[in-house]
Amino acid sequence: MSQERASFGSKVGMILATAGGAVGLGNVWRFPYMAGQNGGAAFILIYLGCVLLLGLPCMVSEFIIGRHGSSNTYRAYATLSPRGAWKLVGLMGVMTGYLITGYYAVVSGWCLQYVYASIAGELNGNPDYVLHYFQGFSANPVRPVFWTVAILLISHFVIIHGIRGGIEKASKLLMPTLFILLLVIVVAALLLPDAGKGVEFLLKPDFAKVDKNVFLGALGQSFYSLSIAMGCICTYASYYNRKVKLLNSAVQISAIDTLVAVLAGLIIFPAAFSVGVNPDSGPSLIFITLPNVFNLAFAGMPFVGWLFAIMFYTLLSLAALTSLISLHEVSTAFFYEELHISRNHGAALVTATTCVIGALCSLSLGAVDVLTVGGKSLFDWFDFITGQIFLPIGGLLTCIFLGWFAPRKLVKDEFTNWGTTSLRFFGFYLFLVRYFCPLAILAILLHQFNVI
Repeated sequence: MSQERASFGSKVGMILATAGGAVGLGNVWRFPYMAGQNGGAAFILIYLGCVLLLGLPCMVSEFIIGRHGSSNTYRAYATLSPRGAWKLVGLMGVMTGYLITGYYAVVSGWCLQYVYASIAGELNGNPDYVLHYFQGFSANPVRPVFWTVAILLISHFVIIHGIRGGIEKASKLLMPTLFILLLVIVVAALLLPDAGKGVEFLLKPDFAKVDKNVFLGALGQSFYSLSIAMGCICTYASYYNRKVKLLNSAVQISAIDTLVAVLAGLIIFPAAFSVGVNPDSGPSLIFITLPNVFNLAFAGMPFVGWLFAIMFYTLLSLAALTSLISLHEVSTAFFYEELHISRNHGAALVTATTCVIGALCSLSLGAVDVLTVGGKSLFDWFDFITGQIFLPIGGLLTCIFLGWFAPRKLVKDEFTNWGTTSLRFFGFYLFLVRYFCPLAILAILLHQFNVI
């Protein structure tokens, strides 16, 4: 199996694909807001520390499991623990990635709708108009489902072309395009009147705001932003060859992910401050607040505002798509390897079933009342169960497994590329995975439920 398994054809393609899996909508709608509200550069420094102490060790751990297993996430864990129950952690990773694919496609589809709406000039209007536009669209029984299916079909098209011809080729096109758009929009935002106030809000350190909640928030952001425990990292690592330096790759991917998040802040805050709008967090920032910002910021230059909005929502769609492709691959690899079917059939099974999940999640947001249970829509339940329960528990168990139960020689050989790279950081890495990372993830889990 491992000899016949596909692999990435180049280091650049490998890094861009894995970074694309990590870079997503959370980089744009959560990180900038958290940084701005929690001490600016002080939060960013704490976040970087959390990436080094939590994000990198967790990522490297999944790299080790994925590359050594050279198979889908479930079988990779089973390979390291053939007679143990740890393979269930791999199965949880596959299930988590599969469920996230369904509801994440809904929000990803919203981004495509907003590209279309920007091109058609449908977002021009006062704040109330933009608010009602989003509410009307998200509760519509047809249009959001159409875009959900559309973006899943795009990811399906990439997946069926394999690792080199599909995922790697797409990543080499999508990720550079994303960065070009990002840089162009940053420059445009920084040229707006009073943009400096927004830059100061994001980057000026305010250590007076730093407290326990800021540290826990930074820990959580570093964990979720890097797509830990979704199966994506482990699955992509199964396509790495033995020459890939895992720690170096993790550092490069984390750097790209963080850079995108900071640059997103340099779009949002200068634009918002230039028109006196206080940006919030979550989907309302992207789909309600920012269209108002664009309309106000470029009121005297309608063509520039129109182009700015198109580029921004295209950027968002690319970020959403690269993440969705990685999530899709998690389940596709599992189905075609475990059911012994072709890649195309595995991908078709994932696409068809996640289209159903996505449609139901979309309809639960206002079109169909019966899909609301206990005061939460089906969409919110999927988000809650995967994000607040499965991900932290999966990450916690992965650290315990690799730190305490996986053969130490195997871990050391993978970490050092069989002795070809330095052992200098291995002891520190093992300490973090055994002690710090499990405690940090446990703190994230408890903080989400207001226990600490």
